[in-house]
Amino acid sequence: QVQLVESGGGLVQAGGSLRLSCAASGGTFSNYAMGWFRQAPGKDREFVAACSRSGGITVSADSVKGRFIISRDNAKNTVYLHMNSLKPEDTAVFSCAADSRWVSQPASSGLEYHYWGQGPQVTVSS
Repeated sequence: QVQLVESGGGLVQAGGSLRLSCAASGGTFSNYAMGWFRQAPGKDREFVAACSRSGGITVSADSVKGRFIISRDNAKNTVYLHMNSLKPEDTAVFSCAADSRWVSQPASSGLEYHYWGQGPQVTVSS
């Protein structure tokens, strides 16, 4: 079973940047596609970005394209979310997730992910 621990959240001004990290343990990290999701107060959880097991294939939500980049370092068992040009509407609790299915295309549905981290709070002030 994989355990996921995120770090890197906090308070940032609009236009600023943050990098979230998600460290995995308890499994073979390169066997999992990884994704980032977020949930704002009063809203449903939404997909942010995902990458394949190698990191060679990435997908992202339209709302973050051109601003957020997902990457992974399999040697460090860590996936990252680089967030630039942050907006107040990006304020949410962010969670990383691991998908153990052997597929080539990373999923954007949270239903496909089997393991979840607790998630750091990201607050963007205007």
